Amino acid sequence: MMAALQMPLTAQADPVDDALVIDDLEMVTRTKAPEGHPFDEVRSGWLYREAETRELEADSFQNPGMLYVEQGADIWNRIEGPEGKSCASCHNDAAVTMKGVGANYPKWDADAKRPINVELQIDKCRVENMGLEAYKFDHAEQKALTTYIKNQALGEPVKLDLSQGELQSWWDRGKELYYTRTGQLNFACASCHEANSGQYIRADHLSQGQANGFPTYRLKQADMVSLHNRFRGCIRDTRAEFPKAFSDELMALEVYVTWRGTGLSVETPSVRQ
Repeated sequence: MMAALQMPLTAQADPVDDALVIDDLEMVTRTKAPEGHPFDEVRSGWLYREAETRELEADSFQNPGMLYVEQGADIWNRIEGPEGKSCASCHNDAAVTMKGVGANYPKWDADAKRPINVELQIDKCRVENMGLEAYKFDHAEQKALTTYIKNQALGEPVKLDLSQGELQSWWDRGKELYYTRTGQLNFACASCHEANSGQYIRADHLSQGQANGFPTYRLKQADMVSLHNRFRGCIRDTRAEFPKAFSDELMALEVYVTWRGTGLSVETPSVRQ
């Protein structure tokens, strides 16, 4: 049974050598891997996509993910809640105050005593500063606002500060999860994105599974897809029970997977198949 499942992973295809330029900014799609990384070079998933998909991401006028950036801008400036505030009330012009934010999350949150990502930081601000409820996971506005904030870091290199709080121990846990086989198919993240990176599974070209483009517009779903949604989709595909979004397991995995893309440019909103 396992041999049959592995048969589609036989065709090898190299990533392209094209340059990705968005809004006159050249993205870093290849860079030297950080110390301790299993690869010598980290590569953006953009390099593994079909030409039409690559062109779609490179053109901000055609990129369907930019509709979510526009929606996020409206939410950013919308006054709501009992405190009568908007995101802009505290953070002013996102192009200035959010410029590097998307490249440096997850961060350690001393109050929660755990890492938080951009989505959880949004929820924290909504609850503590605006008097609103936290968004439900993958709420349309949560995805739009996250996409907008991360888009302000377009072109910025991904870099996590693992010295914050106990972030290093969460990285350790995320690494363990990345290599843990699970589900009826007995696959780990590394089974596809490391051991078989660059090969085909069915009609899809397996990338290194980087997180620098999330939230990403996925053509298959015709929608923005959050990182934890994609994590859970991969876990589901192994026929395992997937954890809750923002659970300790997935937050640890986000820390580790984000680190694996150190030095790559933030591409949000990327476009993937």
